[in-house]
Order: sequence, then C-alpha cells, then structure tokens
Amino acid sequence: MLHEIKDKFKDECGVFGIFLNDPETDIDAARTTFYGLYALQHRGQESAGIAVSDGHRINLYKGVGLVSEVIRAKHLESLKGHVAIGHVRYSTTGESGLVNSQPLVFHYLNGMVALAHNGNLVNTVELKRRLATYGSVFQTTTDTEIVANLLARYSQDKMEDALAKCMIDMKGAFALVIMTEDRLVGVRDQMGIRPMCIGKLNGNYVLSSESAALDTIGADFVRDVNPGEIIVIDKEGMRSQQVINSPREAHCVFEYIYFARPDSTIDGINVYQARRSVGRQLARECGIDADLVISVPDSGTSAALGYAEESGLPFEEGLMKNRYVGRTFIQPTQQMRELGVQLKLNAIEEVVRGKRIIMVDDSIVRGTTSKQIVQMLRNAGASEVHMAVASPPTKYPCYYGIDTSRREELIANNMDTDQIREFIGADSLNYVSREGMRDALQKSYPFFCDACFSGSYPIPVESVEV
Repeated sequence: MLHEIKDKFKDECGVFGIFLNDPETDIDAARTTFYGLYALQHRGQESAGIAVSDGHRINLYKGVGLVSEVIRAKHLESLKGHVAIGHVRYSTTGESGLVNSQPLVFHYLNGMVALAHNGNLVNTVELKRRLATYGSVFQTTTDTEIVANLLARYSQDKMEDALAKCMIDMKGAFALVIMTEDRLVGVRDQMGIRPMCIGKLNGNYVLSSESAALDTIGADFVRDVNPGEIIVIDKEGMRSQQVINSPREAHCVFEYIYFARPDSTIDGINVYQARRSVGRQLARECGIDADLVISVPDSGTSAALGYAEESGLPFEEGLMKNRYVGRTFIQPTQQMRELGVQLKLNAIEEVVRGKRIIMVDDSIVRGTTSKQIVQMLRNAGASEVHMAVASPPTKYPCYYGIDTSRREELIANNMDTDQIREFIGADSLNYVSREGMRDALQKSYPFFCDACFSGSYPIPVESVEV
C-alpha cells in the first residue's frame, strides 16, 4: 500500500455552480465552471467533475486527478447547457477513486438531479441504517450518496421542501450545490461550518465555496450563503428560504488559518488580513530575539509578514518552494517519503547562514515535516531556529469535513510544547494563544468552530469516538 506524507490537515472538497438566464448567452456554463474549479483546486486534488443541464437532461464528466488532468477541451465541448455544477475532492485514505468522485447524478421521482458536497455528516451510521430499512442501496462510501437518498425519500415534495426536511435530518457540516434540469440550488449547514458564497456574472448567479473563484471568472461578490439557508436559482431569479435559525454560528477557523486562499473573503473576514493579523499577535506573544523572519511557504507567509511587521525584524524568503511538484507526494518507502520534503522545499543558504531565524508556519499536526525543515535550516548554516505557529496546538480531530490524523497521531495530544520543541529540534517553539487568535480575528468565540484546539464540538458527534 502506498503511504502519504500528511503533516497538514486536508479540506475535503470545493463546490461551484452557475445558472445562465439566457441559453443563448456567450457565457459557457461548463467552461466557466472549469475555471471556477481551477480556482478551487487547493480544496481537493483527488478528483474533479462537472455536470451540465440543457433543460432536458443532465450530462456528467468526472475523473480521478487534478482539474486540468481530468477535464479537457473535448469534454467541455460535449457539456452543453445553461446550468452547471462542479466539484473538486480530497479523499481520506482508502476512499479515493472514480466511484466516490462527484458530482453524483441520479434519477428520482421528479427527474434528474446532480449533487456536489463539501463537508461531513456526523450521523451517517444512523441515517444509512434508516435509509437501508426503507430499501435504499449504496454504491459509494460518501456522505453525498446519503444526501441523495434522503432527497429521493422526500421526492413527493417540491425541491425546497424536500431539502428543508433533509437539513433537519442531517447533522454535521455541509455546503451543497444541487442541480435539476432547470434550477440551481445551494444549501449551507445550520452553523455555517463549511463556506459558500453567491456571486453574479453579467446578471447570472454563481455559487462557490470561496470568493476567489468568483474573482477568477470575473463575477461580483453578492453575499455569503447564511447558515441554515437554501438558495434557489431559476429563470425567475434567486430566492431564499431560511430553514434553520441556529442559536450560534461556528465557522471553521482553519479556513482562515490554512485552507482557504488568501485572496478569499469568507463570512466578512478577508483570509489574507486574518492571517497577517494573527501573525502580528503571535509576535506580541513570542518576543523572540532574532535576526530575521521566514515562512514555511505558502500557507505560513501571510502570518510571517505580520510577525515581521509587528516585531520590526526583516522578512526574507529563507525557504524556496518547488511549485511544480503538484499533488502531495505518495511514496512506498520511508526514505522516499522523507525525500518528499526536500523535493518541495529547499533552504536558501545565503539568506539563513549564520542567522538567528524565526520560522513561521500555520500549524503543526504530526511534527515530522517541521522536524525536517528545522534540520534543513541548520544544515544550511542557521545559528538558531525558533519556530512560531500561527494557531494554537492541534489536539483533537475534526469530524466536519476535514481529513485529520487520528487523535493519537496529533503530536500536541501526546507531548507538551517543550517536548514538541525537542522533537522538532528547534531552539524555541511558540504557539499563538486561543484568546490571542480570536482577538486577532476580531470575532468573539461563538463565531468560530475551534474544536481541533479545544475539543469543544459545536455539533454532537455520533458513532465516533472523540
């Protein structure tokens, strides 16, 4: 079996959808969705797919690989229609493959439906057992098929009412884009854990996991989909139904720390500014005497710039990233897995030699990559290597749509800060505090889900040991 270098959390998916008011417009729904998925590629690299409706039938093309590897010009030419949805997926070990790739397309009482999902349900065992009792069968191991079966279960109702019943049944995190032959629908979970926003392109509505994809296709940002809200887009325009009013919101804090693109704005917070602000707070809490600040590119760069700004130390590119490596390296031996870090990163000896370095990264999950990078900097001649982390210690798994290590594999669950410092070989190790992180993001605690740091899960997790 192949093993993966995994020292970062992985977001499960990105979703995108567009509805064209005029079928004769010069905007191509499939091609626009392709560009939208390209902009969301960071959210999933295992598989990609696009489904398009011409008003009578839904056609689908999907495959395993990156967007540019899976969907070629000839495929886009065959996907004609005025409504389209797309999906990029990151799967956990053992769940990759074409059978689990999305969108899923199925027939039910009221016609054809295509469905794409970002997130994770926490009551899948109970839902699957209940649906199987009613005669449902399953071909995949995804939560998305459970949603499809739930939708079919309520097919006697109109789409909005059926989805409202599904939302009440589903527990967990979900951002769904759904397409019938003649409409586009967006759904967001009641706490807004997974992101989704609305855009407008020449009068046509767009749904996307992140606002950066709207910028890519030239669309204007309209607003975020509210937690617990259903958005329906058809030839009559856009309408909204607020199905569930949650007493609190719980947006995933890791979207701001690591997952989302820095040029995205999610629920009113610009990701780049958020990371830079956390970096400034980290500098205030650390107070390390050093010569320069570097980042672990690319996810640590915004925070490192904030750290340098606050501390008055110069920021330098001490580590160079090979941006042509592509997807996370998968290699069959420990030696090759370790080589994967050197293939991705290289220290710039002329920058770090003889210097006291503060290295800023977004998080530490297992610690193995951090250990290798610290050693890389020492080999390049750094006199001191101090590690500063722009998030609190990650001690708990996520069950809401992020592929995390098991709790026993999270280094902060097994070691205190000084033991981790010793393991990675750094001269010092500092994390930003939970309180400092919240202050830096300028939002009060209930706004975020930070269960990976606190162990306080906003939605009870069923059938899973926490």
